[in-house]
Order: sequence, then C-alpha cells, then structure tokens
Amino acid sequence: MCRSIKTLRRPEGATDEEIRAAALQFVRKVSGYRQPAARNQVAFEAAVDEPANTSSSG
Repeated sequence: MCRSIKTLRRPEGATDEEIRAAALQFVRKVSGYRQPAARNQVAFEAAVDEPANTSSSG
C-alpha cells in the first residue's frame, strides 16, 4: 500500500446556484416535467426549494 498519498487540493463547496441547479435537475427527472404548467408552477418551485434548502444548510 502506498503511504505517500497526498491531498492535492481541498474540495470546494458547491455554490448556492449549483445546488439550486442540481435540485432543479433532480425534480425535473423525478417529475418528468421540463417546464410545469402555469397552475403547477408554485408546487414545482416548492419541490425544487426543499432539497436545495436542505443541501445548502447542511
């Protein structure tokens, strides 16, 4: 086993924009909707905000 393994760079945390984009992609994939209907927009945004807020506060 090699004992000279060094960390080259510290991993940078994801920005709020990256977290929101990932949450949006996740909700789109799970729901099957790329763009929700106007009447479903509020629920869609709430579905995106939930994992985004959970991820950014952790």
